[in-house]
Amino acid sequence: MKLDLSGFDSLTPLSGVSDDLCEDLSLIPSFGLPNTTDFDGFQKKAAETMKHAHGTTTLAFIFKEGVIVAADSRASMGGYISSQTVKKIIEINPYMLGTMAGGAADCQFWHRNLGIKCRLHELANKRRISVTGASKLLANILYSYRGMGLSIGTMIAGWDETGPGLYYVDSEGGRLKGKRFSVGSGSPYAYGVLDDGYRFDMSVEEAAELARRAIYHATFRDGASGGVASVYYVGPDGWKKLSGDDVGELHYKYYPAVVEQEMAEVTIA
Repeated sequence: MKLDLSGFDSLTPLSGVSDDLCEDLSLIPSFGLPNTTDFDGFQKKAAETMKHAHGTTTLAFIFKEGVIVAADSRASMGGYISSQTVKKIIEINPYMLGTMAGGAADCQFWHRNLGIKCRLHELANKRRISVTGASKLLANILYSYRGMGLSIGTMIAGWDETGPGLYYVDSEGGRLKGKRFSVGSGSPYAYGVLDDGYRFDMSVEEAAELARRAIYHATFRDGASGGVASVYYVGPDGWKKLSGDDVGELHYKYYPAVVEQEMAEVTIA
């Protein structure tokens, strides 16, 4: 007995009655490929078309009790505010946090990918990965994808066996160690508040208030930042969320005199 294998042939016409509403499915579709001799240049131009204008405000600093990390929650595409509830501080593990600035999808994916790699390192070595090691892992990954359209500017903050650690990592593979960083379109305004009020010997409450105030002032001046000001603290016992305040409500806290004057002017008019 001989088996009929003609049905497995991709060029075999389909049996059945056809009509004008049904195209001939036996035809092989053809796709026009870009005619170019410089594929790297073509890929770079294609990536440029996906670069939307975006903004944010994130910050982190080291003080005597550990690390404070804060961020707003607005996502924007040029002048369009796409969301006011984006979680820009991502928990990598119970002792480490990452911040988002740039493309939201890029940051979220690679932070979660980093969390997986950190967990695998912990299982293989029976000890938590250091902040230095985690930031280097991420920098190496992003360096291998440089020039491919990723948009990431992140801070890796945490507590390990050596104490608090803070690194800045970007999508070009750059990596910087420091004690005070702010990333995003609102960072110049946040830096102004941080540089004026920062002290190493602050308490946790004082440090959290400084971070909250810096995020608020950045959202007040930068149109691409807004939503909720979230503040996290990372210490020897791990990270803890301290607060999440609507920046609209914080306006009445930091600018009470201005608000009262504006309300009085509106009443008189």
